[in-house]
Amino acid sequence: MKKLLLGTALCLAAMTSAAMAQDVSACLITKTDTNPFFVKMKEGAEAKAAELGVTLKSYAGRIDGDHESQVAAIETCIADGARGIMITASDTSAIVQSVQQARDAGLLVIALDTPLTPIDAADATFATDNFLAGELIGKWAAGKLGADAANARIALLNLGISQPTVDVLRNQGFLQGFGIDLGDPNKWGDETDPRIVGHDVTAGNEEGGRKAMENLLTKDPNINVVHTINEPSAAGAYEALKSFGRENDVLIVSVDGGCPGVANVRDGVIGATSQQYPLQMAALGVEAIKAWADTGTKPEPTPGKDFFDTGVALVTDEPVAGVDSIDSTRGAELCWG
Repeated sequence: MKKLLLGTALCLAAMTSAAMAQDVSACLITKTDTNPFFVKMKEGAEAKAAELGVTLKSYAGRIDGDHESQVAAIETCIADGARGIMITASDTSAIVQSVQQARDAGLLVIALDTPLTPIDAADATFATDNFLAGELIGKWAAGKLGADAANARIALLNLGISQPTVDVLRNQGFLQGFGIDLGDPNKWGDETDPRIVGHDVTAGNEEGGRKAMENLLTKDPNINVVHTINEPSAAGAYEALKSFGRENDVLIVSVDGGCPGVANVRDGVIGATSQQYPLQMAALGVEAIKAWADTGTKPEPTPGKDFFDTGVALVTDEPVAGVDSIDSTRGAELCWG
């Protein structure tokens, strides 16, 4: 009888333990579910959730900038009893109230790639150093042009008008890397350097990149440097340049380092791109939510920074002295791992 009772108790304990593991749920909320960057982020979250026995639910805006859908997703996650939320916010300031509601309800909130405003509105941030990512491609472009950088004609293809965002960090990092004095580093468009032709917005997609590039080429057909918020917009910019017969004499730089973007570096469409690691961001986020559920501990930032830095590498097949980089072959091996 004692053996039977012991066996029953052990069985119940195992069942309870398994049930508790299954009770840990997490939410991933991205800007869209079509951008390859967020697709890879979701893959990383799903793989790590399956490994750790975490139930994952994913949500996304209809388009980049769809703040309302993200607010609704947070409300759903709270109502569903999730233990944590990972979010790439479309509006880093407006989302703070909803994020605070989630934190007040006991959820761990982790910003992925895009810091909230202020950054401590989230419990933690796992991200690329986006200012550094921009700075790397700015230094590369200036080094590639050499003495001609003093006479550059620069187009900046941004994400949207909401500021400050990850968009601003990349834009301002690029300008500083290129050697241009910044105005307010928390916004783009207030610089006075005559080399800047102008800024336009792309919504982070190929069609937006094409239209923005056409607009700026109409303003100044002599543009010879193009900074783009991401690689889909860079692909659109290239198509616009091609229609103007300018595809071979304009430097395009970008940020993402996705597999299609690295292929565009190899093919000469993009001169250089800063590679991010969204799969790792999301996997770390799931691990942090599991730790929060199990032990109540929160992740710590990288020493000397107010976020956990998931790394960045410049990818180019035309290295410039003084700027560390990897080539497209290595970039393809690492793309979004």
